[in-house]
Amino acid sequence: MVGHENAASKPGAGDGRRGRRDSDQQKLDLEGDHVTTLSARRLALLVAANTALAPLAIDAYLPAMPALATSIGASVHHTELSLSVFLLGFALGQLVCGPLSDRFGRKPVLMIGLGVFLVASLALTQVGSLATLWGWRFVQALGGGACVVNSAAIVRDRFSGREAAKVMSTMVMILMMAPLVAPAIGSALLHLADWWLIFLFLAVYAAFVLWLLGRYLPETHGRDPRAPSARQILGNYVSVLRHREAMGYIGAVSMSFAGMFAFITGSPYLYMEHYGLSTTLYPFVFGANILIMASSSRLNIRLLKTRTPQQNLLLGLGIQLTAGVLLVVMVATGLDSIFTIAPLMVIFVGMQGLISPNAMSSMLDHFPRMSATATALQGCLQFTCGAVAGALVGAFELASAWPTVLTMLGATLLGNVAVRALAGRALKHRAASEESAS
Repeated sequence: MVGHENAASKPGAGDGRRGRRDSDQQKLDLEGDHVTTLSARRLALLVAANTALAPLAIDAYLPAMPALATSIGASVHHTELSLSVFLLGFALGQLVCGPLSDRFGRKPVLMIGLGVFLVASLALTQVGSLATLWGWRFVQALGGGACVVNSAAIVRDRFSGREAAKVMSTMVMILMMAPLVAPAIGSALLHLADWWLIFLFLAVYAAFVLWLLGRYLPETHGRDPRAPSARQILGNYVSVLRHREAMGYIGAVSMSFAGMFAFITGSPYLYMEHYGLSTTLYPFVFGANILIMASSSRLNIRLLKTRTPQQNLLLGLGIQLTAGVLLVVMVATGLDSIFTIAPLMVIFVGMQGLISPNAMSSMLDHFPRMSATATALQGCLQFTCGAVAGALVGAFELASAWPTVLTMLGATLLGNVAVRALAGRALKHRAASEESAS
């Protein structure tokens, strides 16, 4: 009380503090009005442009792998490990930057992440050894992790429930175009100059997104001095891990992603060598997965008008499991060919549009005050599961479709079991509530 009275007795000091508080409040009010007028579609476009950095960074340099290996004097296999290094840095970047975003606001962490990604991309144009390639790819991934972890958190700041799932579906639909065009962009840039031009392109794109978000994206969270300390952050991660229903949703999206990454890892050998698909047709068959994924995202938006996100999640998981079982049946009976396997692969991977946005929005509904922290843990587990699935496909080095199809089936089976075992009661309760409300 004494401190307050002394402050009040000094008009200059008290008025100054009140003036700063009023100014800060007016700034927050203006930002809030800006957020209110920001349409769901525009927000989805901004967030998707930001999130597209990750698939572009992963896929664009794949066509240049042999040329890059020759340039740095390393084997192609060691050069390919830069992808695993990127996934590791990407997972850690989300773990670190998620809590920082909850504490200091979305925009500062997002801008710093974009800056780190930009600098690392420029440095990658000059790498001359395998060690520097791994090092800068790791740093680039840390920046990418900061970007991605903020995307879902920004959506959750602005929307919840069905509306959040709709915005995330729009975001995912736009985002899925990046893996479709990334290899083509990388191949074109490789023919124009050399592998370094691909990393220069990533730097230019990061600079464009930095300008775009800096100008058009308002702060959706703001600085929170009450945000947890480092010790509390660990406690928050533990609280997410202990949340039974949330872990069901995290398990569903992580295992679905693992199945998709098993396909991505195995598809070059499976399609082109095992089933004899030409290198000319491979990008088109691979691209069909992305188109179906975008279509399922669009379907999800329509279904959300009459169905809950949880119902759509179960639908996507069920279709994916059916496709996984049929893949194994085709290989076991000897009926597998490019004409039977490719359509089933497309259905399996395409269900991401029904699974990912609904699982993420359902999970984030439980953590409104620490959505970035929850997203960080989910992203870390998701990319870790994807890396493990890819390693399982490549570890056996069998001239067969079995490693790929069995890993895909195992992943979707675990995803279905996880959501029903951990979130089953909550799903039944939500369904009963929906029926009584209608």
